[in-house]
Amino acid sequence: MASVAGRRIWTVLLGVCCVALPAVAQEAAPRAAAPSLSIELNDLAASQKGCKLTFVAENGLSQSLDKASFEVVLFDRKGLVERMAVLDFRDLPSGKTKVRQFDLAGTRCEDLGSLLINDSPSCTGEGIAADACMRGLKAGSKADGVTLKG
Repeated sequence: MASVAGRRIWTVLLGVCCVALPAVAQEAAPRAAAPSLSIELNDLAASQKGCKLTFVAENGLSQSLDKASFEVVLFDRKGLVERMAVLDFRDLPSGKTKVRQFDLAGTRCEDLGSLLINDSPSCTGEGIAADACMRGLKAGSKADGVTLKG
């Protein structure tokens, strides 16, 4: 028959295990990715007007966007601001990927070094906070030699 002291030790050890194991399991469980909006500069191509930028936008937010526009700053290869433009991505349904193209007159593709998504002047939709487009923005580029930052 176990002593009272022995039973107390087992009770304490059992209590520690019951408290510690769920905490360890929570830390080990992968965290779900926060909903986000992803904008990728996919390609640049010379056009008759200037430079055509092709973007791939993926709305990973839980709500659809009725209108999303982004203020984009274009930098030349020396890091100097070439221009600022507001690009209207229009509607971006939740869980969908859209391709949007913008032809920037007077801009030469070979002169572009990087782009910065500076702000989102319009980010609207049912249940959408005004800062939703910028809060979880993920920006990247597949265009040769040109980066995109958010």
